[in-house]
Amino acid sequence: MNIFVHELTANLKSLLIWGVIVILFVVVGTSKFSAYYENPDMLAILDAMPPALLDAFNMQAFNLTTLSGFFGLMFTYYALMLSIAAAMWGSDVISKEERDKTVEFSLTLPVPRSRVVTAKSLAALVNCIGLLLITWGISLATATPYQPDGEFYTFVALCMLALFIMQVIFLSIGIFLGCALKQYKRASSAALSVLLATYFISIVSSLNQDLEFLNYVSPFKYFDAGVLLRESRLDGTFVVLSLAIIGISMAGAYVAYTRRDLYI
Repeated sequence: MNIFVHELTANLKSLLIWGVIVILFVVVGTSKFSAYYENPDMLAILDAMPPALLDAFNMQAFNLTTLSGFFGLMFTYYALMLSIAAAMWGSDVISKEERDKTVEFSLTLPVPRSRVVTAKSLAALVNCIGLLLITWGISLATATPYQPDGEFYTFVALCMLALFIMQVIFLSIGIFLGCALKQYKRASSAALSVLLATYFISIVSSLNQDLEFLNYVSPFKYFDAGVLLRESRLDGTFVVLSLAIIGISMAGAYVAYTRRDLYI
């Protein structure tokens, strides 16, 4: 069976599970927005919260009584969920061959290891795109009752582009770890550790202006929803940095997987 098609079939269940999780999260989140919609009195709740907490979660950048403002606030949580899924798919797509004791079968196929990495990586990328489309679709569907305008649709489309880039960043990092780590059992945990570390770095950098240099370390700070809402564009510097991370990670994955010994 074609490696790419086989991986798509094998990961379908995982995609469906993540899809259900995202749908439930968006539906529950949007239902909470009904309390804020065109109700300025609800903003008084935020005034009682510590300023550091508001800065950490970027709550001061948005007007939560508007649809765009509430979606901007939820952007970080969407990014976290989709990035976790991408990192897990990336780290697992290669290492599972050793975990499931099927690597010997893969080695008997008349294809080079680089082609195996390519096919499996493309299958994981399709999963990421599928999850992104689910997120996009349910976001628009749940926003319909609030009569969104053209600005909201543009903002959501820009956010989805940013989410896709973040997905590919963590997907490529996961693939690299899955290919490079000799102890395959550690691939997923290592990928999630990197993701969570960068997420907490993004929170820490928001608490102190002197730590803004940390923004270059965390992909969660590459695409600020507040900036996307105000300027309707991606930051070119961070786009280039994202492409560099993806390129280096994938190049490292090919080199590492081609050279390392596999556990049969």
